[in-house]
Amino acid sequence: MPSASTPTAPSREPAAKQPPAAERVYAHIKEAVLQRRYEGGMLLTEGELADAVGVSRTPVREALLRLEVEGLIKLYPKKGAMVLPVSAQEIADVVETRLLVEKHAAAKAVPASGSLISELTELLETMQEQAASGDLAAVSVTDRAFHAAIVRSAGNQILDRLYEQLRDRQLRMGVAVMHAHPDRIAKNITEHAEILEALRAGDPEAATDAVHRHVSWVRNLAQGDVR
Repeated sequence: MPSASTPTAPSREPAAKQPPAAERVYAHIKEAVLQRRYEGGMLLTEGELADAVGVSRTPVREALLRLEVEGLIKLYPKKGAMVLPVSAQEIADVVETRLLVEKHAAAKAVPASGSLISELTELLETMQEQAASGDLAAVSVTDRAFHAAIVRSAGNQILDRLYEQLRDRQLRMGVAVMHAHPDRIAKNITEHAEILEALRAGDPEAATDAVHRHVSWVRNLAQGDVR
């Protein structure tokens, strides 16, 4: 008589390893600051942050120290951490750096490759969909990706790394400007389309002019509304 076969235990997929506690706190605070859920001037306490993420206070302190080095918060012993407002000087510095890098990259991107045109077209369409749904944080991320793709196409890795260092400040300013000027979102998308069309037409002067007009508006809008 044949013996009954022993049922095979179902294989279990290993559980995904959770990031370290300090990394989770860091990501939580940084995302909230960049998306303005934690606005400039807000005081954050270790206890509130620990409760929000579900960790002890030790990793909260580690995360806050890291964010202070990045210039997003200021620590006050026994009080907590204050989210640093975006200053007019910071806006001016970021815009000046962006203009130097992005105008050079736009001129060098001509003649634009088919892959760059396709990427920018897709990003522009995504931005339009996000704006229609009212997701301003997502619009800011896609907006930044649009410009980063042009910078990356220039093929200068040093400039690419320099531009990457502006990422957090760009995202934070972008969300701030769109919240303060929701009517500006449609114009912002139109200006991206103008940059794309200049690149598609192979006109470096028109491309750099379009970039200059578009990036300069960030300073013009934000300096009066973001303290």
